[in-house]
Amino acid sequence: MEKIGGESAKSIICHTMEEAIAGAAILKYPVVVRPSFTMGGLGSGIAFEEESLRQIAGAGLRHSPTTEVLLEESIIGWKEYELEVMRDKSDNVVIVCSIENIDPMGVHTGDSITVAPALTLTDVEFQKLRNLSIDIIREVGVATGGCNIQFAVNPDNGRIIVIEMNPRVSRSSALASKATGFPIAKIATKLAIGYTLDEIKNDITQVTPASFEPTLDYIVVKAPRFAFEKFADADPRLTTTMKSVGEAMAIGRSFPEALMKALRSLERKEAIFTFPTDLSKIDLPHLLKAMVIPTEYRLQQVQLALWAGANMEDVFAATKIDRWFLHQLQLINERAREIAQPGEISEEFLRSAKEMGFSDLQIAALRGVTDEDIRKTRYHLGVRPVYKTVDTCAAEFEAFTPYHYSSYEEETEVRPRTKPAVIILGSGPNRIGQGIEFDYSCVHASFTLREAGFETVMINCNPETVSTDYDTSDRLYFEPLTLEDVLEVVHAETLAGPVLGVITQLGGQTPLGLAAGLKAAGVTILGTSPEAINLAEERGAFGQVLAEQSLLAPEFGMAASQLEAQSIATRIGYPVLVRPSFVLGGRGMEIVYDDAALAGFISRATDITPDHPVLVDRFLDSAIELDVDALFDGEELFLGGIMEHIEEAGIHSGDSACVLPAMTINPAQQKAIREATVKIAQGVGVLGLINIQFAMADEILYVLEANPRASRTVPFVSKATGVPLAKAAARIAMGTKISELRSEGLLPATGDGVAKGISVKEAVLPWNRFRRTDGRGVDAVLGPEMRSTGEVMGIAETFGESYAKSQISAFGPLPKIGSVFVSLADKDKDAGLAPARALLQLGFKLIATGGTADFFAVNNILAQKVRKNSEGTGPLGERTIVELLNSGEIDLVINTPVGRGTRADGWAIRTAAVQRSIPCITTTAGFSAAVEGIKSLQRGELSVQPIQEWLKK
Repeated sequence: MEKIGGESAKSIICHTMEEAIAGAAILKYPVVVRPSFTMGGLGSGIAFEEESLRQIAGAGLRHSPTTEVLLEESIIGWKEYELEVMRDKSDNVVIVCSIENIDPMGVHTGDSITVAPALTLTDVEFQKLRNLSIDIIREVGVATGGCNIQFAVNPDNGRIIVIEMNPRVSRSSALASKATGFPIAKIATKLAIGYTLDEIKNDITQVTPASFEPTLDYIVVKAPRFAFEKFADADPRLTTTMKSVGEAMAIGRSFPEALMKALRSLERKEAIFTFPTDLSKIDLPHLLKAMVIPTEYRLQQVQLALWAGANMEDVFAATKIDRWFLHQLQLINERAREIAQPGEISEEFLRSAKEMGFSDLQIAALRGVTDEDIRKTRYHLGVRPVYKTVDTCAAEFEAFTPYHYSSYEEETEVRPRTKPAVIILGSGPNRIGQGIEFDYSCVHASFTLREAGFETVMINCNPETVSTDYDTSDRLYFEPLTLEDVLEVVHAETLAGPVLGVITQLGGQTPLGLAAGLKAAGVTILGTSPEAINLAEERGAFGQVLAEQSLLAPEFGMAASQLEAQSIATRIGYPVLVRPSFVLGGRGMEIVYDDAALAGFISRATDITPDHPVLVDRFLDSAIELDVDALFDGEELFLGGIMEHIEEAGIHSGDSACVLPAMTINPAQQKAIREATVKIAQGVGVLGLINIQFAMADEILYVLEANPRASRTVPFVSKATGVPLAKAAARIAMGTKISELRSEGLLPATGDGVAKGISVKEAVLPWNRFRRTDGRGVDAVLGPEMRSTGEVMGIAETFGESYAKSQISAFGPLPKIGSVFVSLADKDKDAGLAPARALLQLGFKLIATGGTADFFAVNNILAQKVRKNSEGTGPLGERTIVELLNSGEIDLVINTPVGRGTRADGWAIRTAAVQRSIPCITTTAGFSAAVEGIKSLQRGELSVQPIQEWLKK
């Protein structure tokens, strides 16, 4: 930096805690702590005093592969900018995009609402950042490709500090690519093999080269999506460690329009600005105090405070959010006041509200009417959006790629077409329970329907996905997935040419939730009908389907009150599984063991889905859970695969490792599962994909639930068997029969899907991202509510090797030798004997707490006793298990939790294991699988071959 005349924050490199404390004394608190070589700010934070420094730097030293942290002077409250830069081998450099964080320094870019292009820089300041960026990419020596450079600018005097540069594509590269229509990764690949920027043609204009810098004549806003509700004890404050699990992006002609669309795209009612009429109920001093600390809904607090009459300077002092953005929020509030005034709703009135980004719902709330009333009035007055094109060059050249966003202006850029179109609804922002796997299904549908001669139209608002690439579908609409926005796209496409209908079964819960509203508005739903979807989702109706087909489900009841729930639980017998209806990812689901826990659940569950009752199910303890993905065309069924969960019942399917083919199911049971799948698919009325979860308990097959849609496991089954289920489902939705797909070769000529080799899917869990407010970790226990943010897959000839591969991929490689700590709950002790014996035979040393060690001794298994954390250090200095973990003397942790709630000892053990990156297994089934994996690792090298070779077998 110094060599090129740039300035970086004063910093000190530390390798030990002592060095960190000495460094902080020199730099003065607060200091920013950054570990080297970690992604997403993992292990970083802001230390305000020695206690928090010990906590953050300790975690940082553990997370850094080089045991190195950087302490930096604090620049909290400065403005933060990011530039995406590309360079080729001939030293041509372009600035692809400038991005500004609305949150000032102190919040990770991935967790901040950001806007492109940067809006609050003067021309002179922007030119300085530009020149610095070009000098940096040259000096660091990025020979070809992209990098992103982050800057902090002091709002008081304009001092510029270079925070960091990543000489690779980053999260912001995806955003910048979607914001500009300039595909950074694609161009970087061409540069890497020797092209220069002036030799690469711009796909969108087809005449300009990639050396033309993109120019935007619109505003792009990205808003992050969080999942704090999944981690009840996690610290919700936003810092330099990234905590968001997804994001939504929106494009508008003004900042307010893009911002309001982005917040609407998050699919969280709390994210949307509200304008309460009774200002006396707003606690302004509390709001001003709360907004000092960055949290998920800080911008909503700011908007509400300004609505209630807060002084802009007070809000600026509390948040350091640039005054320009605060002024924009005031403009939104002013427009809301105008909307709320009684009087006639005129065309001009509606148009001015829509130009600011207000949804029909927001206008309706301000006017005290329904959104249906506003929509009808709007249609009657002809106030409908037009669609503009993202063209990379501010309309200087013609755009050939239909990549559209809505705006309330005069002229539309949607071209007429003659081909019949199919509209595919994407899945919206990634979140726990609805991630990239639904994007996979939507993209495959688009590919196969294009090949089959249809025009494909994609609607989605997630910049991280392939579905929002401008060349995945024939037409792309970057729009929120709300009923209003989707109906407008359908209207625009219907004016352009014939529309066959909308596919809603591939994008997860978001499109499913829109299906009924679309159908009611006269839109054709392709594939499984909204009525069939409702039949599977609505418990009573689904119970009827099962009863008619003589299929068993665990006993259940539906309760609208605590009293009803308790009487059902008494009839069924504890433990029971309780959950709200119509949820995805096990949201709000719990296993309860007694009346008190049930009462607690009912009081919390009311806000999840007030219109839907709570379901109370018999909980099948220690049953084998199975997952089936199948295709049905109304007559014939194609069974994609039967997966067996490695974790026992009670762990959400998205968090459980699973294996394909199922390992413990015999041919007679497989036949029964297939027959049950056919009956359910027929009874519900499926056209396309269905996912069914079964449980096998004491040789009896129970049906847990059926989802008439693409499921999370579709990509896994497709990769394990080589059968493209999502493609086939899209074709079935268009009326093609399974027999025709077999003769085309899209499905096997005969029979069902056959697994090639043994495949294991393992969940990736974000425990190390979350801390409690006191800095301790959140509990790493799995349960019926899904918490995984992704998954990995291993494939091999044997289960052991495949499981070992899956653990390595999920960043928890199993040890080949060493010390294993085992602590089992009473209900798990018998099941833990066989794997514990096997570990001893494999040469491991066993360490256990009192109860487990005594039980092992009775069963002739030698285990060294260790003190519990709650017992503290012994009189002769005997260390506790947590101290042993922290000193790195344990290589694997087996710790099954006791009953309900967090038990302090187990929690301390699991948290210590997560912080030290020691593999931690919390179920006995996982324990047995780990032993098989270790056996395979001890036998020698893991086999490697391309997936194409596996699929030929």
